[in-house]
Amino acid sequence: MEIDDAIRGSDDRRLKTKYNNAIYVIRRALALYSVEEVALSFNGGKDSTVLLHLLRAGCFLHKREQSHSNGVLTDHEVAFPIRTIYFESPSAFPEINSFTYETASTYGLQMDIIRLDFKCGLESLLESKPIRAIFLGVRIGDPTAVGQEQFSPSSPGWPPFMRVNPILDWSYRDVWAFLLTCKVPYCSLYDQGYTSIGSVHDTVPNALLCINNSSSSKEKFRPAFLLSDGRLERAGRAKKFSSPVCRSGYPAVSNGMISADSNKNSTLTATVIGVGDEILFGTVNDELGPSLCKKLHSIGWSVSQTAVLRNDVDSVAEEVERRKSTNDVVFIYGGVGPLHSDVTLAGVAKAFGVRLAPDEEFEEYLRHLIGDHCTGDRNEMAQLPEGITELLLHEKLPVPLIQCENVFILTATNVTELDNEWDCLIELTRSSGLLVLMEPFLSKCMTTNLSDVETAPVLSKLRFEFPDLYIGCYRKSRLAPLIISFQGKDQTRLELGVEALCKKLPAGQISEAN
Repeated sequence: MEIDDAIRGSDDRRLKTKYNNAIYVIRRALALYSVEEVALSFNGGKDSTVLLHLLRAGCFLHKREQSHSNGVLTDHEVAFPIRTIYFESPSAFPEINSFTYETASTYGLQMDIIRLDFKCGLESLLESKPIRAIFLGVRIGDPTAVGQEQFSPSSPGWPPFMRVNPILDWSYRDVWAFLLTCKVPYCSLYDQGYTSIGSVHDTVPNALLCINNSSSSKEKFRPAFLLSDGRLERAGRAKKFSSPVCRSGYPAVSNGMISADSNKNSTLTATVIGVGDEILFGTVNDELGPSLCKKLHSIGWSVSQTAVLRNDVDSVAEEVERRKSTNDVVFIYGGVGPLHSDVTLAGVAKAFGVRLAPDEEFEEYLRHLIGDHCTGDRNEMAQLPEGITELLLHEKLPVPLIQCENVFILTATNVTELDNEWDCLIELTRSSGLLVLMEPFLSKCMTTNLSDVETAPVLSKLRFEFPDLYIGCYRKSRLAPLIISFQGKDQTRLELGVEALCKKLPAGQISEAN
């Protein structure tokens, strides 16, 4: 069988592993269901083309095992036996339709063409045919992949059938490695720069494959398999942008900036969480937490809570679940990576009640970063909370920031790396409104040699006179002067607070701190 022979003769170890796993899923399905009870959903795209040829190979190997013929099968036995479903849409590209019908003719597919909407068409088909399982070309990262396993029952409200997903964990690179290694035909649109094909209304060639040619007014594109970065597969598809992270009622404009005049004194709250036994044991000093607090204050956010947690999934999950509902944003750092102690992503997933699942886009970043070390069947480092994760991309970031709704996961391990991640986050905020940027907190510090007992009544009264200011006190040592800090967003109110303090204390007993 030419597909099996091509893969066996390939030097691509990763492709062989993906192929073997997919064939195992197919043969498992064929052992559970008869050929009459299974169907292939084919749409003419690259993923379903891969699935078709995997099924051809899987059926051949399954039939060979049953017949004990050592690979010598009759033409009748080699024919593709699985019913194929094609949902023909008026918004499909003509090239997709043409390729689908040519493929059906070439491989003798038993086609059921449905022109109703997907759900109604499926209900009608399953009423008339004894289909119990449908092979789908779904991959992790597809909108329909959320919550699916290699065998997943249909969703509530849909007709009952088993969804079988042999290429669920395949990447863009894996798809093209298979198509080119096996030398099978695919839709001509992929040679015109299309890398992910939807309808004619939401799909254009991928601009990253555009060939600059000043002598021609018509744009030309390289073929899809030359896209070196699989993270950008959907760059030619219509995109949806998430809303800024803020409470309802705060006006956020397109550049992510909130009006400084109308919301000058508004405050949003954040929690900062560090994860690491090494911090709790005192092995290392936590420099990231204090630095992150300063950065949040610089954009007008108030930090309501900081916490350092041990390397425990349940501890992270409980803290994140509690803080994400009582704060506008949660920032969490530490515990991200492949080690046994790196539990942050698993904890965040548990806090949201979702699983960790392979993320093709993130895996591509890791592959660019660590090369051959990011290979194999299942890359644990590339698993992210499923269905809630957005990767925040910036050219200055070797690895993207990770956003799970209102939880931001930072990968920085030192202050320098944190500075870079923060600068990139602010740039992204200004261009796409990730966070609300407000008036920064201003501060002024005064110092006195008076005792705590002498200053306490004055500061208590001052607190009630200036509820919009944060008034704090501390000493650098037991015998050092008392430092009184004022923080707020209104310079005038800050100066009035300091002036009131000076009037309430004895003359000459208060001065500005250096």
